[in-house]
Amino acid sequence: MKFINRKEELRILNEALESERFEFYVLYGRRRIGKTCLVLNAVKNKKAIYYLAVEGSNIEKFKNVASKTKPEIQYVKNDFEAIFNFLKDEIVVIDEFPNLIKENPKIVSEFQRIVDVVLKDTKTKLILLGSSTSMIENSVLSYSSPLFGRKTGQIKLKPMKFREIKNFFPEASAEELVEIYGFADGVPFYLEKLRYPFWEWMEMELKRTDSFLKTEIDFLMKYEFSETRRYKKILEAIAFGNTQLGEIKDCCGFKGTDITPYLKKLIETEFVHKISPLFAPVQSRQNRYYIKDNFVKFWFRFIYPNISFIEEGIFSIDEIKKNYSTYLGRTFEKICFEFLIENMNLLPFKFTKIGRQYGTILLAKKGENQYEIDWVVTNEETKEILFVDCKWKDLNEEEFGKILEKLKEKAKFVKWNNDDRKEYFGIIAKRIENKEKLINEGFLAFDLNDFKFS
Repeated sequence: MKFINRKEELRILNEALESERFEFYVLYGRRRIGKTCLVLNAVKNKKAIYYLAVEGSNIEKFKNVASKTKPEIQYVKNDFEAIFNFLKDEIVVIDEFPNLIKENPKIVSEFQRIVDVVLKDTKTKLILLGSSTSMIENSVLSYSSPLFGRKTGQIKLKPMKFREIKNFFPEASAEELVEIYGFADGVPFYLEKLRYPFWEWMEMELKRTDSFLKTEIDFLMKYEFSETRRYKKILEAIAFGNTQLGEIKDCCGFKGTDITPYLKKLIETEFVHKISPLFAPVQSRQNRYYIKDNFVKFWFRFIYPNISFIEEGIFSIDEIKKNYSTYLGRTFEKICFEFLIENMNLLPFKFTKIGRQYGTILLAKKGENQYEIDWVVTNEETKEILFVDCKWKDLNEEEFGKILEKLKEKAKFVKWNNDDRKEYFGIIAKRIENKEKLINEGFLAFDLNDFKFS
């Protein structure tokens, strides 16, 4: 895999590898996020022992790998503590450490003793990698773990930012990058698979008999779940816009079934994230569920329902194209979230909180109605609040004005320092006609021309 970005993470690892003391780092994150590529780049000019853990016989296999660097280890008994006695002051990388835990749950306690007794006062560099974020957080990093307090550093590797994917496709326009991001997110593996132009590549990829699009989700899910059928139905329901608990359950047809444990597992494994309104109480029942990763969302929205037609070679790329702009609406909101955080200097105040806001409006004649504001940012101290609407479309002045008026109406239902707050309103769109004129009139208006890429 081509190595792009990750400069800060690489700097952190290089500092640890160059230190004069024992270092124990935990590097984790979902599959395909680039953990192995990052650590191999960090150690590429250094003598290091890299071992990829498998489902069984790991002691023998680890010893065999280590013996390439330390031949005398082949005569040591099959015991991790004994092996690490011969690996003092070496760089040791164990990839997919959760496989060792699955094989032997006591391995975490064994590594605690190895760190405390064998390695603590050496210059050894021990780096553990893991794709099962829930297992790493629960078994290695949590307070109840025997290894708690032993690490000298940890990195949870996240998808790249939207602005960073320009490095993969320097020739792509900002609009094309949004289309790419809607498919690949900021996941290096998918960005590497993809070729520019995006739609030409997608059309050819769907015709391939060995396309990774047909098998990728099964590969990801089988690593986390023993039985995937019910999880797939839930993810498909969410991908088609069913975000509330009752909606998901009804869409799946799970009558009398409590799907909360399934959603909890999907959240733990980072397939799904749960959100609540910014100003909701802690125990709010207004939770909504969204697919966290754009690739997973894309797959369940466009590939999974059409997999038979794709297999038969009769699926048309036009089926995706005609719905893709609507699909990108939520993706663009995610991009706008990053934009607001990274460009706080362009806003009228520095904010301390940001989140979605939605709720129920009680109407005298029509009963209940729902309102939703894409992003609300606040400063608790100055009592300033900014309401932001995100539109993946081109806006003329008239459309801009109508959206702005609707946003102001929705803002009236937000209960937060209503008597003395200072309000601002903004719109972020694909393109805004006469944007400079609107800005000069006191409106906050941003479009793709304001996005910076790195």
